[in-house]
Amino acid sequence: MSMSHAFIAGLLVSVAAFAQSTDTATAHRNAAMALVDSNNRGVAHLACPAEPVPAGVAVAAAQGGSGGGRGGSGRGGRGPAGRPPREQWYQEPQQVFDNLYYLGTKDHTSWGVTTSAGIILIDTLFSYATKDEIDDGLRKLHLDPANIKILIVTHAHGDHDGGVKYIQDTFRPTVIMGAKDWAAAAQEANPPRHDVDATDGQKVTLGDTTLTIYITPGHTGSTLSLLVPVKDHGEPHLAMEWGGTALSARTSKEMLQSYISNAGRFLDIATGAGADVVIGNHTEYNDAINKLAQLRARMAGDPHLWVIGKEGVRRYLTVAQQCGKAYAALADGRP
Repeated sequence: MSMSHAFIAGLLVSVAAFAQSTDTATAHRNAAMALVDSNNRGVAHLACPAEPVPAGVAVAAAQGGSGGGRGGSGRGGRGPAGRPPREQWYQEPQQVFDNLYYLGTKDHTSWGVTTSAGIILIDTLFSYATKDEIDDGLRKLHLDPANIKILIVTHAHGDHDGGVKYIQDTFRPTVIMGAKDWAAAAQEANPPRHDVDATDGQKVTLGDTTLTIYITPGHTGSTLSLLVPVKDHGEPHLAMEWGGTALSARTSKEMLQSYISNAGRFLDIATGAGADVVIGNHTEYNDAINKLAQLRARMAGDPHLWVIGKEGVRRYLTVAQQCGKAYAALADGRP
């Protein structure tokens, strides 16, 4: 072999070894952690493997299972069997943008989007919280819950779809959910009535407002992620919601690959569309409770803390994707 051929061969070996060393659970977790800030810390906590990367997780992930994250109620299940004490979960409703209202608990989130023709509701919390936080919450904000015309459900876990039947029976909106999540919801003890199957790229228009739905499986079989136009004192912004975040050693390899792919795809979509706001369906993901408190103290001329820019959106979804890659590496035996 000539010296030049030997050099090239050695270079290729070095490149391959470097690529292999960067495609490990530890490397991907470190890449995620390098981007962590107050806007995405909860994503890293609930979507990344623990540190140090635990032995044996690769075996558990390779054996299958789906959804769910480490700890917390309702991730992949129906949640608490009864109504917990109200003081443990109740959060006052709050206006966040001109047309976007927080209707969630201390842990889980529902959003109300006001339009010229009614309200678009996103998620419904556990059933025990739905009336207090959404029905009564809208009234506290001087909005009429009878104007809920459309309900979008990001996925069929109890902390997000638990109140769908209450909203259906009480206000009769059109309900949109992914087909596989409708199938999961049908297995519940008191299931909601099957309404509309979401489609990828679907435009949902009510009056003067159009939301866009993307089907992003990974957390569940047909998780929905959203782009939501909002305004701050008339200034337009675009909010994005990554609809299903938490991962665990139970998440199947197929779902991990879907999560990784869809996080990358939605990153391109959201940043390409100019998204500069992150909303979530768990308050932990972007420190929402603290942001709500800070928003109440906002003075005229202060920046809006929920507007984090395209770079903040990029970091949020990149953390999610790198966490997915960390679990996928574990599933392939590359801690």
